[in-house]
Amino acid sequence: TLYYFTRLCLEKVLVQCILQSRTLSGADAINALRPFYFAVHPDFFGQHPKEREVNENSLKRLNGYLENLQKPGFRSFKPTQLTFYVREREPNSSNVQESFSASGFRAVSFTLHTRDLLSTVLDILNSCSLSTEHIQSLNVNSQPHKEAKSTLNRPIKWDKTYYSFTGVKDPEEELEQAQRVETTLISWLDGNEASAVKKLKKSLPLRKELERLKFELSHQLQLSDIRWQRSWGIAHRCSQLHSLGRLVQQRPEVLKHVKGRTVVFTDRSGMSAAGHIMLGTMDVHHHWTKIFERLPNYYKLQKRLLFLEDRISQLLGGIQVIYIEELQPLLTLEEYYETLDNFYNKLCDSRLPFHPRSLRGLQMILESDRYAPSLHEFGHFTIPTVCDPATLQWFIFAKAQEARENLKRKEEMMITEKELIDTSTEKFSLDRLYKEPSVSSAQMIDCCKRLLEESLPYLQGMHLCISHFYSVLQDGDLCIPWNWK
Repeated sequence: TLYYFTRLCLEKVLVQCILQSRTLSGADAINALRPFYFAVHPDFFGQHPKEREVNENSLKRLNGYLENLQKPGFRSFKPTQLTFYVREREPNSSNVQESFSASGFRAVSFTLHTRDLLSTVLDILNSCSLSTEHIQSLNVNSQPHKEAKSTLNRPIKWDKTYYSFTGVKDPEEELEQAQRVETTLISWLDGNEASAVKKLKKSLPLRKELERLKFELSHQLQLSDIRWQRSWGIAHRCSQLHSLGRLVQQRPEVLKHVKGRTVVFTDRSGMSAAGHIMLGTMDVHHHWTKIFERLPNYYKLQKRLLFLEDRISQLLGGIQVIYIEELQPLLTLEEYYETLDNFYNKLCDSRLPFHPRSLRGLQMILESDRYAPSLHEFGHFTIPTVCDPATLQWFIFAKAQEARENLKRKEEMMITEKELIDTSTEKFSLDRLYKEPSVSSAQMIDCCKRLLEESLPYLQGMHLCISHFYSVLQDGDLCIPWNWK
């Protein structure tokens, strides 16, 4: 009887202590994470499309984790690895709203394996080197979290003999086991294949509907292509195409100038720097109609833009000015024209002595958020619009031969990448194999080579996306990191 009385008392005290450490509400958690959301929110990465997409996907998975913690009776959990690009803070700024610079950011990866909101919030903030002092002002009955690596907030540290004596599971031991078990591709597929298959089967009718709508609209309007800037779900995409279809029925006369063009569903309406028609998903038909009516004027501006690119090329020895959608921010035609015009005027004033056609075959892109020129692995120069002309001249001359070699290597790499994607798709009987824009060709090649060495029957008929993390998307696509173990 003494044994059961002692056990009952100890368990009551333990439960009370654990409950005290979990008194952070969902609303408190959101307030506590404000500095974090401000540092990683995708809207602040408009000039960096790759980093924006990584943060968008990681936020979705983080929100799911936080939601699960708040579900009544939630018991089991899986360690969740997340990667965020965090905007760098200015060293002398004390105001949270002004403590981040516009251009600097760093990559942060961490694994969530906590069972309560407070520990999770503190782990996130500490992992990103953000202050946790403001949490003390919240109505939380627990000790301040001072150690970055600590994830348990229990006022009493029980001796190991308590757990062996009572049979209660030791949370520290469980945590250590979870940390020791590293996620592997095979183990992750074992645990997630059934969920992915279920979601994929559910999405198949919508996928067919999407293809039908896309084909009919492309044929009816004689479009070159229909694309999406972001990885919206299938239902969302169908809804957007239905909306465009209704506009075609109601106002067919306004779409007479779209022949041969590409329509991109994105965050704002207009024409992109690449000459694609942008339809903002939050805009109503009235806004879309205005864009279609303005197309003749956009086409005139595009001709002026092409002429400006040609003039810049002549001043820089024949180097080709290009715009790469996957690597550059999504600019409107007006924004890109202004960028080119300012750069052109700067070149005219400097009168750089480039020999005519001496740089033919080379490529360059212009960016307004950089300060030093660089050479990309694919062979094109990245030139800041504010670059000093003398520095620009010296850098291009010094790197010209390396640029030509990189361009040649790019062609070979693209061929290798396509061959490996085709081979992997065939070997594993995949319905589709693709990658996120933030995954480079070199990373995709490495990933596919290692996949081909494995036997993975789980993948038959699946949609496989090569990414930076493990995830099952809402329509059943499997996401795996390119550097899977």
